[in-house]
Amino acid sequence: MSRIRLATGPRAFFGAVFVVALIVFLPLRLAMGWFDLGNTGLTARDVQGSVWFGTLREANFGGVALGDLRARLSPVQLLVGRARIDLAGPGQGTRPFHGAIGVSRHSFGVDDLTATLPAGTVFAPVPVSALDFDDVSVRFQDGNCRTAEGKVRATISGDLAGINLGQGMTGTVRCDAGALLLPLASQAGTENVALRLWGTGRFRAELTVQPTDPAIIQKLVLSGFQPTPKGYMLSIEGRF
Repeated sequence: MSRIRLATGPRAFFGAVFVVALIVFLPLRLAMGWFDLGNTGLTARDVQGSVWFGTLREANFGGVALGDLRARLSPVQLLVGRARIDLAGPGQGTRPFHGAIGVSRHSFGVDDLTATLPAGTVFAPVPVSALDFDDVSVRFQDGNCRTAEGKVRATISGDLAGINLGQGMTGTVRCDAGALLLPLASQAGTENVALRLWGTGRFRAELTVQPTDPAIIQKLVLSGFQPTPKGYMLSIEGRF
């Protein structure tokens, strides 16, 4: 009777088994630390499970609540030197959350994001209460926006100095001078928001209104709007 002999010694064999087991059962919490996902803005109250079947409890991105999300590492992206965490869950709005966050040595970004995210008071006093993303992908490299695509709709809460913006504002994302630009416009085209976000977490929002009613103009001025060649503008800056 012939015997099957191992081509490697017991130490090498069990070492290989240990490495495989480590990869298969690697906790998602450790992986998020290794990939430095916290610096991209993604955090959670609790991280459970492995990198292949994990859960983020009460996840947040830059202070925006995402809810509970399922998370798993994409093995295909690892082969090209990029760590991508696919995310999915019920979401915080009217439709489920679906998308991914990817990081590499010199870049990070969001892939194929479809979700409704509550803005809370992030952009106050600009009354943006929620952002609706439709297949949005953004890539920052060395802190600068390099590629961006997809559509965004902003939900405006209430009115603005007597102007009803309940129909919302829409636009197509793009890169602009190193920043991610969300150029949002109302259906009438007389109200616009230029929302710029940088890879450092800084943002700038410019709300421009083109009123014709003197009473509305007076209300805008009292609310802090300044006259410009494009209309009356209110600018705010902050960080996520």
